[in-house]
Amino acid sequence: MFPLKAVRYLLVCVLCIAVASCTTQKTEGEETTLLSDSSIINGSVADDINSNQIQLLNKIIGSTDDGVIRGIDFGDPISKVRSNEIFEIFEDSTNHLGYTFETEQLETIDVLYYFSPQGGAVSKITVDIYLNSDTATRQLWESILKRFGIKYGAPQKESNKLVNWKNSNVNATIEEVSVGKDYGLKLVFTPSNNVALASK
Repeated sequence: MFPLKAVRYLLVCVLCIAVASCTTQKTEGEETTLLSDSSIINGSVADDINSNQIQLLNKIIGSTDDGVIRGIDFGDPISKVRSNEIFEIFEDSTNHLGYTFETEQLETIDVLYYFSPQGGAVSKITVDIYLNSDTATRQLWESILKRFGIKYGAPQKESNKLVNWKNSNVNATIEEVSVGKDYGLKLVFTPSNNVALASK
């Protein structure tokens, strides 16, 4: 028979091992649950704050590939812009019209049509795109590069922040204008021949 002290010591050791084992399993289980939950939360938040960038590009470009953008061409009269544009007007000035659209994810597209003093014809178009993340900015940048590459060919100038295309009619530029946590892109379209445009 074992001495009583040895039995007590053995029981205490077994009890300590059992308690330590339970605590370790519980802690590991809790850590796994926390990691799993935070991954799900982070993943869903990232998905929820950004639009599908292909759909967003189609919203920016418009329903037709006619004209420079959104069915509008240089030389088009103010009346055509007013009748064709479906975004909400936010600026109505003597030299430009501004239209805006906000996505469900609170991304914003501002389109400004500038007019020549002679005859009020479209002479410049700019698009400011305000996004929610660096990922969305990179994805939309790549989508625009592909789309404009098909429409305008190889870029004339290219860097990681600015790309410019030029053909016989259009000088098109995309620029990344993100600063800190303010993410965005700017598109600028001007006539490539720099001739004053008359109203069509």
